[in-house]
Amino acid sequence: MSTQVERGHDVWIFEGLRTPRGRGRSEGALASVTPIELVGGLLDALVIRGLEPSEVDDVVLGCVTQVGEQGTNIARMALLMAGWPKSVPGMTVSRFCTSGLDAITQGAARIMAGMDRFIVAGGVESMSRVPMFSDRGAWFSDPKVARGTRFIHMGLSADLVATRDGRTRAELDRWSLRSHQRAHSAWEAGHFAQSVVPVTQGHAPLLSRDERIRPELTMADLAERPSSFQALGDEGGDAMLKASYPEVTEVQHHHTSGSSPGIVDGAALVLLGKRDLGEGMGLRPRARVLAFAQAAVEPVIMLTGPVVAAQKALDRAGLGSHDIDLWEINESFAGPTLHVMDALGCAHEDVNVDGGAIAMGHPLGASGAILVGTLVDALERRGGGRGLVTMCGGAGVAVAMVIEV
Repeated sequence: MSTQVERGHDVWIFEGLRTPRGRGRSEGALASVTPIELVGGLLDALVIRGLEPSEVDDVVLGCVTQVGEQGTNIARMALLMAGWPKSVPGMTVSRFCTSGLDAITQGAARIMAGMDRFIVAGGVESMSRVPMFSDRGAWFSDPKVARGTRFIHMGLSADLVATRDGRTRAELDRWSLRSHQRAHSAWEAGHFAQSVVPVTQGHAPLLSRDERIRPELTMADLAERPSSFQALGDEGGDAMLKASYPEVTEVQHHHTSGSSPGIVDGAALVLLGKRDLGEGMGLRPRARVLAFAQAAVEPVIMLTGPVVAAQKALDRAGLGSHDIDLWEINESFAGPTLHVMDALGCAHEDVNVDGGAIAMGHPLGASGAILVGTLVDALERRGGGRGLVTMCGGAGVAVAMVIEV
């Protein structure tokens, strides 16, 4: 099936909502909120903004660690707990960190095909309550599978990408600082006012702004941070990297906690539908989905996948990089982000204009939907244009989507 939208089968984005992102640890502001409740607050907000739940054909949520409170099809559980009609099914999907964006592409494809009218898609991840790797997946916990798939920690993959590109520690820190500065400036300018739904518990407010942003951060602060993945490299990781990429004689472990994406809690939803039906319900069509694509690359250097996915999506849209006005590239470490930007020929000033995951955090299954909403808001502020969202995931998977406002 072609993933380029034809006139008459247009898919439109009507809303893009998210929670603020809370630190993903026990003392984080959202640690007392279950992931079902994070989604429920956004479902309520969609109704307040004019959506009639009975018109929704499905809710598709990305969630990476589907165990415990995030197990048993969290999309369906959240719908039932929010009091939505029992006729709305709910489905949970996982393609590692691309899950939230993949959920949106699934919804878009179904509307394109004429199967559905409205789909709510997005994702959730409560990393304080359901920690990463707590599902004990075979990829990393079964020695046979780990060897067979050449499992490597994604931080080591980030160091490999940066090493092969010849990145300096200062380059990585400079982009990380920019992420914090842009995120802080965006909040101060009210850029997130339309999309962020504050989280409450009962009648008590818990969090209304992203919790991790450090506006006071300096290059000197970042320079003091130790390498995050040197020990993993010394314990055998570097040997695997060199075996896969023998031209690398020494891995430079430049990534630190300051140039890595933050572990956070959060959720995000995007309302997709047909333009005429949405307008008939009083909803405002905000952006059209032009194309999307999934891709994969060799798993050891897994974080470079967005280059392939983005180019496939651009090809399907009949566009080139020069046709894109703004980019949202998930900040899966500073080095891979810079790699994707350079490979696609992105102007740095047009990428992640309101900051990224290094500053605000990466709630795995939710991040793709967060980026879509952020991009729609940013394109609207500049009076329209085209944007591209792309992100990588574990074992080399990647996804990209092109939209137009």
